Amino acid sequence: MPIALAFFIHYAYLILFLWVLVEQLGVPVPSIPVLLTAGTLLATHQVHHFYALLAVLAACMVSDSMWFVLGRRYGNSVLKLLCRLSLEASTCVSKTEGYFSRRGAVTLLFSKFVPGLSTVATPIAGQIGMPYSRFFVWDLAGSIIWAEVFLLAGRFFGDIAQKSTRFFHWLGHFAFAIFVLMVIGLMAYRILKQRKFLQQVREMRLDPEELKAIMDQAREQGNTPPFVVDLRHPLDYLPDPRVIPGALRIGPNEIRQHSEIIPRDRDVVLYCTCPSEETSAKLALQLHKLGIYRVRPLRGGFDGWKNAGYPLEEYITDTPTGAVILPAQIASASQTEPKAAEQVLQVNSPR
Repeated sequence: MPIALAFFIHYAYLILFLWVLVEQLGVPVPSIPVLLTAGTLLATHQVHHFYALLAVLAACMVSDSMWFVLGRRYGNSVLKLLCRLSLEASTCVSKTEGYFSRRGAVTLLFSKFVPGLSTVATPIAGQIGMPYSRFFVWDLAGSIIWAEVFLLAGRFFGDIAQKSTRFFHWLGHFAFAIFVLMVIGLMAYRILKQRKFLQQVREMRLDPEELKAIMDQAREQGNTPPFVVDLRHPLDYLPDPRVIPGALRIGPNEIRQHSEIIPRDRDVVLYCTCPSEETSAKLALQLHKLGIYRVRPLRGGFDGWKNAGYPLEEYITDTPTGAVILPAQIASASQTEPKAAEQVLQVNSPR
């Protein structure tokens, strides 16, 4: 038996616990190859199914409970840290908040299967005030489903491999190499995906200083200012409900259906609260496909503008998480185009 395989079998439960723990803590090392390897060894009865599952669940609950507590205590600061650690640029805090808004605690049943979502789901559960007992039950159920899917998939492969003595012998000799290639392959895919996305963002984004200068110049010369869209999720309004002056709030899931109110002949600026402006950049790319080309994400999003010391303004809403209705927008729209004012109210009315 190869040394690497013998080492894995001897310390299988400890390796499972530590590897899954490290991944669930936010380090981008994929656990799927480890779970599949352990599952394959279940077929040889050299690794016990119950203890393997127990090791994985212990790692998940320790890390998830920690992030739950930190999310409840520190909120957005923890979420931004995890988004920066994650290699999944295509998934961000706003997407996870959307899942929780629509499905609640059920999100925890499938969150570990979605790259990026698994990283931030637990601190968001803490941030929104979910009782720990409820969180524990749903998270435990989700962890069991996640672990069993890959352990049983590995077991199924192991049972098939055992039917061919030559293949099983070959698999034993090259198991470590296959494992390493799986890990490297998954990490390489995520890194390349991240780099491609960030390159697109770098080519598009607008600095807060540039936006402020454009807005000041428009005001001084009496020109039309940029059309600014606030894409933040209602949960992101809890720490600070203000908006960038003149901003219109449209939810990320609604911007396509309301794309007709976004001007084609003006600069359009989108902002959110995600690191790397993930949500803004994705929607900017979508609007490009709809023929709206003068659209750019704001570098640093809402926090970048706020930290630069630039002005913010309050908005009118019936509820703390309702939609934004800016008096300036309504007054301006009413004077120029009554129907436009009606559209502003419809888009921003609480749902």
